[in-house]
Amino acid sequence: MICFSSIYLKSMEFTTAEPFLHKGLLQSFELTKYILKTNVYPREPSPLKELREVTAKHPGNFMSTTPDSGQLMGMLLKLINAKKTIEIGVYTGYSLLLTALSIPHDAMIIAIDPNKETYEIGLPIIQKAGVEHKINFIESQALPFNQLNSSSFVSFQQKDNEGSFDFAFVDADKENYLNYHERLLKLVKVGGLIVFDNTLWGGTVAQPEEAVSEDRKESRRSIIEFNNSVSIDQRIEIALTPSGDGLTICRRIR
Repeated sequence: MICFSSIYLKSMEFTTAEPFLHKGLLQSFELTKYILKTNVYPREPSPLKELREVTAKHPGNFMSTTPDSGQLMGMLLKLINAKKTIEIGVYTGYSLLLTALSIPHDAMIIAIDPNKETYEIGLPIIQKAGVEHKINFIESQALPFNQLNSSSFVSFQQKDNEGSFDFAFVDADKENYLNYHERLLKLVKVGGLIVFDNTLWGGTVAQPEEAVSEDRKESRRSIIEFNNSVSIDQRIEIALTPSGDGLTICRRIR
């Protein structure tokens, strides 16, 4: 049993340089740190902590899944007893490792990302955690699904895969979120979950376009279009949580 003692909490140090603190939509370092200290870090498995610390040294560290979002995903995976999952966008593998640690020993994850180099940053930690056997990493763009030439995708493209996945996680190019959504609705079974990261895009979705920096505008427009679309999609139930940079949880109901 974990003891949430004041001594433990005081021993944890934060700096405003930690990338995920800037992603927190609470817009309060102190409140974000409180959530991490009292609920997330005391229960974060040591391999995830190690990978988080390694990723923090990478120049693209802002792309990693936040620990609080990861904790929520881990609970969802266990609640639905997910055994067959798919991940679009891997980066160094924090969410991938979290999924592998959360699903049963004989479960599987198809992980798709065009950048194997960043995946290999986290691979030694994944191997040390003893969960590499659950992962089928495919170095490829995820779209278009039906035009991929890689032989690794033969089984993925078979008709019998439709409706066979329990869980999907998407943290990739925002411009294709709606396309990923449409394809994954065919792959994920009724009752399964599709989770999309960054759906509040640093809070910019609620800001006037002229207040948003140029480098964020295109993705912001795509995220707004995605949010508007899934909000009226009768094939799913949804919950948009302000965890991390916004996490949209879709449950397929038809």
